[in-house]
Amino acid sequence: MPNRTWKETALAVPGVGVSMMPKVICPFCSPAYAAVVSSLGLGFLMETTYLLPITVGFLAIALASLAFRASSRRGLGPFWTGAIAAASVVAGKFWFDSARTTYTGVGLLVFASVWNVIPRRAIVCPCLPADARVTK
Repeated sequence: MPNRTWKETALAVPGVGVSMMPKVICPFCSPAYAAVVSSLGLGFLMETTYLLPITVGFLAIALASLAFRASSRRGLGPFWTGAIAAASVVAGKFWFDSARTTYTGVGLLVFASVWNVIPRRAIVCPCLPADARVTK
């Protein structure tokens, strides 16, 4: 490990602190998140007016990552599963006000992400050269 100054180490502390905070699902944690966001001067982001575009933006980034080079991984199956999941998250959170629909969408999005990450198996045919492998 290279020698690091205390300033370089201190720059990582806010990121580690935020990552260690539990999710907003817990009713005890919501005030903590609101306090942290307000102390940074970003309290206005907790309103529905700004929360909808932010949520849609992050879901679009997630869908773009599922679509990026889909043909070299699992095809468009994970992308379409993620699109259904993103639609159910937005609909469940902002239109139906249904926690069940929102959490089902989140779980489906996690499933699509894991499905997208699993690599294809390489089928090696002994009759072909080593660089002519067929992927399944």
